[in-house]
Amino acid sequence: MEYRKLGNSELQLSTITYGAFAIGGNMWGGNKKADSIASVHASIDHGVTTIDTAPFYGFGLSEEMIGEAIKGQDRSKIQLLTKFGLVWDGSNNGKGDFFFDADDNGKKLPIYKYSSKANVIKEIEESLKRLQTDYIDLLQIHWPDSTTPISETMEAVETLIQQGKIRAFGVSNYSIPQIQEAQKTVQISSNQVAYSMLNRKIETDLIPFTVAENIGIIAYSPMERGLLTGKYFTDSKLKENDHRNGYFGQFDLQKVKTLIEELSSLANAKHISISQLVLRWTTLQKGISIVLAGARNAEQAISNAKTMDFDLSTSELEFINQAISKLK
Repeated sequence: MEYRKLGNSELQLSTITYGAFAIGGNMWGGNKKADSIASVHASIDHGVTTIDTAPFYGFGLSEEMIGEAIKGQDRSKIQLLTKFGLVWDGSNNGKGDFFFDADDNGKKLPIYKYSSKANVIKEIEESLKRLQTDYIDLLQIHWPDSTTPISETMEAVETLIQQGKIRAFGVSNYSIPQIQEAQKTVQISSNQVAYSMLNRKIETDLIPFTVAENIGIIAYSPMERGLLTGKYFTDSKLKENDHRNGYFGQFDLQKVKTLIEELSSLANAKHISISQLVLRWTTLQKGISIVLAGARNAEQAISNAKTMDFDLSTSELEFINQAISKLK
């Protein structure tokens, strides 16, 4: 495994980071607890020391399972990344930006982006309990909240830093102007944003800005929620309540299938999986600090970790980039 410094922080994070959205179950067709916890253990055993989660994932379940999985582990060698600002339990009393209605076992839950000072403090205390720890290595705002001044949110963050409850702070899904506004109050160490072979929008403006400002980029959805594994095109059937049924519709699936077929020739020659090839390419892109990779079981977790066991030559990267260019 390779470890990288995250932006201007003192954090050293595993380049492949365990992404804990799917193990929360909601929006992903459920989960199996034993498999989820085994995937965390396997990740740590194979050098993936960094775990990224959020209260919203499974409405607290993802954090709870991670807390259970790391019990008995050396906490100083594990980096916990979590978030705040997506409220599902009604505690915001209708305040904030309405985001969408989530499904919770057939029950509709309205989700709000809400990052008032009081809510930030409340959420971090809840996360600490679920994760069974007394500090968070990197706290992140999950989505911008237009109803709360950024300065108010950042004041709460500054308080948490002073209290020693968080080691560093990052934003997620923030634009350049939003980052600049937040930086007036607190040091921004990272921005977690969507980035993949199919979605390279951040390369034009956000990456040059973050590189210049020494702000790390945490890439989420590098596999486009499983689409780039190729399984969707073979025998994999999604459950009815899996959000990916609609999500995959934004892509030209025939072109994606062709891309996977082209990349498979290189993957086969290197005796690696298409997933490992896609993840490794992502880690080598300019400005990308760490890459989130989800795993539902130990086998997937080990495969993700082994992504860093090989490299890609200049000619191999050129071959990949040429294949990607055909998507346009």
